[in-house]
Amino acid sequence: MIQNDQKNVNQNVDPAEIEKFSAIASRWWDTEGEFKPLHKINPLRLDFIEQHVGGLFGKQVVDIGCGGGLLTEGMAQRGAKVRGIDLAEQSLQVARLHALESELDIPYDCIAAEDFAEQHRAQFDVVTCLEMLEHVPDPASIVGAVSRLVKPGGKVFFSTLNRNVKSWLLGIFAAEHVLKWVPTGTHDHQRFIKPSELLAMTDRYGLQANAINGIVYHPLQGFKLSQQDVDVNYIVALTKPGA
Repeated sequence: MIQNDQKNVNQNVDPAEIEKFSAIASRWWDTEGEFKPLHKINPLRLDFIEQHVGGLFGKQVVDIGCGGGLLTEGMAQRGAKVRGIDLAEQSLQVARLHALESELDIPYDCIAAEDFAEQHRAQFDVVTCLEMLEHVPDPASIVGAVSRLVKPGGKVFFSTLNRNVKSWLLGIFAAEHVLKWVPTGTHDHQRFIKPSELLAMTDRYGLQANAINGIVYHPLQGFKLSQQDVDVNYIVALTKPGA
């Protein structure tokens, strides 16, 4: 297991972002706490992933930017052979403890995606990187690492936030200041990524887009997936060409 005190070759990390999430790491599994929205959308994300991989059972999966392990555990519970990586050691400690409590065998490593990709080229059937790209200085570098990790014919999933007036109003002003769903300062609107920008990155690294869905909130229905509305949160399924 690779720990924080070992030197990573890559430094595509914002220390302020690591500190921000480390400060609230103990509350990753509090369904009414700062990560409540992630708990709400996690079943949608899992269903979307499972639909596009034809079932997670037995698949070799890595979850990039896994945090406290919400998605990682969900995939493990559906039969995937999954591991998680992140650069916030406090979050990983929470993830490891919760996996033990859940009686799940999930390796968690504190390592940059780029470094992990150098060690595990083309070893995974599925690579997920959800709600993470908007928190790093160079998201294209993460996309490149993901493309190296996935096997030919394998599936890749990214989710992030669109950059426009609506995403600022709902993703920052409403979510952080009005509804108090997430702590103030969780997101920087300038780091949000338009779908066209993300797809330009994935095209550059040879990943072919299969589907893009928005994750939208309805006051009466809660969170839903939408094929039409990708204005705020969205999730993309892609394939690496090959056998």
